[in-house]
Amino acid sequence: MRISDILKERQTFSFEIFPPRGDLPIEQAREVSRALSEYRPDWISVTFSAGGSGNSGNTFTIGHDIERELGVNALVHLTCMGATAAEVDSNLQAIRAAGIQNVLALRGDRRPGAQTVDFSYAADLIRRIKETMPEMCVGAACYPEGHVECESLEKSLEHLYLKQEAGADFLVSQLFFNNEDFYRFRELCLRYRIKIPVVAGIMPFTSVAQIQRMAFTCGASIPAKVVKRLVAAGDDKHAQARAGMEYAIEQICDLAANGVDGIHIYSMNHPEIGKATYDALVECGYLKA
Repeated sequence: MRISDILKERQTFSFEIFPPRGDLPIEQAREVSRALSEYRPDWISVTFSAGGSGNSGNTFTIGHDIERELGVNALVHLTCMGATAAEVDSNLQAIRAAGIQNVLALRGDRRPGAQTVDFSYAADLIRRIKETMPEMCVGAACYPEGHVECESLEKSLEHLYLKQEAGADFLVSQLFFNNEDFYRFRELCLRYRIKIPVVAGIMPFTSVAQIQRMAFTCGASIPAKVVKRLVAAGDDKHAQARAGMEYAIEQICDLAANGVDGIHIYSMNHPEIGKATYDALVECGYLKA
């Protein structure tokens, strides 16, 4: 089913299989996605060649398994940094052959030695997908605090409008730790004539090192209330992870109360994160048990 059609009907709940390094092994992905499917997500997204290893075929195989074996919609990522139009077309054919209807179109991270070939921006990739496979539902990324490479939030929103005009059907946000940033961003989207649904992406932090890395690579600011919780947790890694999970639950319950289009959980391949977020959203009435 097209994710855009689900978003027209109701608020959504979804997960991402998000490997921290390298590609996610297929067997591990099957175990993780099977466990996450128990919480009845509207879709599970699968990252594309994480870490730049180039083994992107696994993405489509995993997506096929999620669709056919688990009966859950798969959202497969597709990047265009350094890719030729022929390579993108080949990947799209593989996605179609796998029976997948939903793609998250991304530029992809800049890597040493990577050159721009046929695509400079994600909007270029979105346009290509819609031109060659108009039936495909295409999602795009958005950045509540602005893309880390953009000089301003306003410039980031201009690029986001171009993604919409290229044919993006919905947006999934980069992680953020301050809900007020997301609400402000949602209002700015209307000012910039961005009218497609915006799904809020949340990643529970698990350690001081992880949140520092995320803040640096994604440009997400760390609120004082998060710092205080990490200070209280001290050097205890379990306490740090517990603080991160508790904070994420507070975030998603607040988002649910403020009428977001959807909530997307960056699960980091931990089914226990799926259970904790599912239970919290059932308790606050966003999901039905």
